[in-house]
Amino acid sequence: MDYTIQKKVDDDFDSVVEKTMSALEDEGFGVLCDIDVQATFAEKLDEEFRQYRILGACNPQLAFEGLAEEIELGALLPCNVIVYETDDGVTVSAVDPKQLVGITDNPELDSISEEVADRFERVLNEL
Repeated sequence: MDYTIQKKVDDDFDSVVEKTMSALEDEGFGVLCDIDVQATFAEKLDEEFRQYRILGACNPQLAFEGLAEEIELGALLPCNVIVYETDDGVTVSAVDPKQLVGITDNPELDSISEEVADRFERVLNEL
């Protein structure tokens, strides 16, 4: 099962993170958390890991609408977007909102998940 939408980008890691955050902002998402997995593993585990960032993205209006319909939806928020190094560049991957929201089995959320999916596609297309 595919649960992400992704794009490979031929650019340096930090630039891709910046561009991703900017594209998210252009689509109405704020980044509520930015987890540097590489730094966390180095500090907490004394382990080396590739550059890997988890960006917790939230569009307040869409989150409000979703939570008004399904209060437990908050357990699935924010939507994560990851940026990580690969041997041939950098990959940006976003959770597929249709898959994520699909587990709620609430058709009232379909239009919201489609809107988020459309916005995430535009974010990836900007990179």
